[in-house]
Amino acid sequence: MSNELIQKEYKKKIKSLVYYNQRYYNGNISEISDFEYDELKNEILNLEKKYKFLKSKDSPSIKVGFKPSKTFKKVLHKVPMLSLANAFSEEDLFNFEKKILNFLSQTTNSNISYTAEPKIDGISASLTYLNGKLKSGLSRGDGKEGEDITSNLSTIKDIPKIISSKDFPKEIDIRGEVFISKSDFDILKEKFANPRNAASGSLRQKNPDDTKKIPLKFIAYTFGFEKGLKINNQYEYLNKLSEWGFKTNPLNRLITGIKNLIKNYNEVEKKRADLDFDIDGIVYKVNDFALQKRLGFVANAPRWAIAHKFSSNKAVSEIIDIDIQIGRTGALTPVAKIKPINIGGVLVSNATLHNEDEISRKDIRVGDTVIVERAGDVIPHILSVDIKKRPKNSKKFIFPKNCPSCGSKTIKEFNSITKKKDAVRRCSSEGYDCDKISIEKLKHFVSKEAFNIDGFGKKIVESFWKLNLIRFPQDIFKLDYDRIEKLDGWGKLSVENLKYSINDKKKISLEKFIYGLGIRHIGLENAKLLSKYFGSFLNFKDLPINNKYNDLANIDGIGETQVNSIKNFFSNRLNLKVLNELGKILSINNATAKIKNGSLNNKTFLVTGKLDGISRAEIKSLIEENSGTTVSSVSKKLNYLIIGDKPTKRKVLNAKDLNIKIIDQNQFLKMLDKTS
Repeated sequence: MSNELIQKEYKKKIKSLVYYNQRYYNGNISEISDFEYDELKNEILNLEKKYKFLKSKDSPSIKVGFKPSKTFKKVLHKVPMLSLANAFSEEDLFNFEKKILNFLSQTTNSNISYTAEPKIDGISASLTYLNGKLKSGLSRGDGKEGEDITSNLSTIKDIPKIISSKDFPKEIDIRGEVFISKSDFDILKEKFANPRNAASGSLRQKNPDDTKKIPLKFIAYTFGFEKGLKINNQYEYLNKLSEWGFKTNPLNRLITGIKNLIKNYNEVEKKRADLDFDIDGIVYKVNDFALQKRLGFVANAPRWAIAHKFSSNKAVSEIIDIDIQIGRTGALTPVAKIKPINIGGVLVSNATLHNEDEISRKDIRVGDTVIVERAGDVIPHILSVDIKKRPKNSKKFIFPKNCPSCGSKTIKEFNSITKKKDAVRRCSSEGYDCDKISIEKLKHFVSKEAFNIDGFGKKIVESFWKLNLIRFPQDIFKLDYDRIEKLDGWGKLSVENLKYSINDKKKISLEKFIYGLGIRHIGLENAKLLSKYFGSFLNFKDLPINNKYNDLANIDGIGETQVNSIKNFFSNRLNLKVLNELGKILSINNATAKIKNGSLNNKTFLVTGKLDGISRAEIKSLIEENSGTTVSSVSKKLNYLIIGDKPTKRKVLNAKDLNIKIIDQNQFLKMLDKTS
């Protein structure tokens, strides 16, 4: 290849890197996976190493991140926030240590200790403290200059505003990662592509009150400029951070020897799927600060640290078809039907394509040969397309502008938080006008958290729908049992059991009724708030007549998004018909005031795993009836973790780390007996 062609290829890769950096750091959008980004970066560095005439001011060997956005004031970091070199194998780690020993003129027998710190996939931030008070907070920016996001960072509860410890330095830049836990992201996943994008988008809000609404967390791990820090090594510094009131990663370790680093790496990777935060590798730092100072820096990275990236499971397959699935809220999700392949011991035949933008960006087509990735328990996705193997008669995939189910127009809603249109395209029909949405709404209606009709699962909903036995929720209470008894797999006893289960649920609480309707953005907690506000089914049903939608915004915990969803629900004729019909059939209990001095007053509970003979909905009800509170994730606010069969390991580990009491079902029931 001629020098001219090499130069052309190099510039092309640099241009791509700049574009992806701009989208990642300023647009909060990950257009390529971490694996693809690291590959591109390494290709550039390898070209520069091989051909000395290749140079660019935008090279990853010189530049970190991307220039700060114009939205916030730019501020210089007193000490630059640098990037790290990457390791992908055991050989890379041995070479890393070999270079350290050579630089220090030490023998291979020297025992260098390293801190092994799992790398959280979030947004880097630098907090300046002066005389124990938080003075300012900056984003990474381009490493030399960051954005002043002090007001937004100040809303994060994990960040101490005043530190009174006597050994806290006179001035210091505490650095760490802002992130959103996986459990908290479940509530926001319709608005953001992934937890990192959610954290980035939230930190870049002009109004700190908007940032405050997002459950951001902060973990500290290093420092920049310091004056008066009397600590000799990194591991001691991490322990001091905890003493000063900062959160640190519970998986941080002090390790000697590359073989032991690899052992720890493999152990952490196994736990990865069970953690409540995303990690994409482990950062190793020479523990001794004196050695760090001697080693110094090379280009834009420290010589004494490296990021060991996690591997991902990948395989090659072929796309047979692209199916558009429609959810309860109308979201259109494209799924690639692929030739079945084994990835990490799991047979994979479907891979998510996320959304329309993902298909367009990667130009994914039916018939393409693709690399499929499955990391941990994450849903398999298409990593890249092998264009060289694309069939000659290949055609671009056109995402439907009309709903494949009902023909309504599909829309992308404007997101008030990101100030952009959502990546997800939705069916514009409301309520039961769309068959696919109707099926999903019926599944939600009978689910455990809603009506909890025993023996009426998702497969039964689909089967009865195909047989035209049900179309609306009220049809469940008017079933033709004689016809069902004649169906394959059904008999007199099973029909009697189903009939009993359905009749048993004709009496329902107002909160479960509201939740069961499947109104978008109205979860169980919102349904409880609305139930208390309305008091009775009649008041709820008459909302459009009284036209008091604006009053709903005064309910603590109900925002503009929820109010608009409720308006949309009541503006649909079929929804009103469903409400009226259900009102005639069901006995909907009025909301009861919470008992303030019950036996479980001021105690919080979380259930994980399958319980014996009692549903989660029932145990939650017992807790609330006795003045207790249920929460959705493990945190310091949790008092008791109730575990059943096959509990979520991540929740159990987190509870142990926070010294939260773990009890089983019998111990919980004994608590009720003792206090009743």
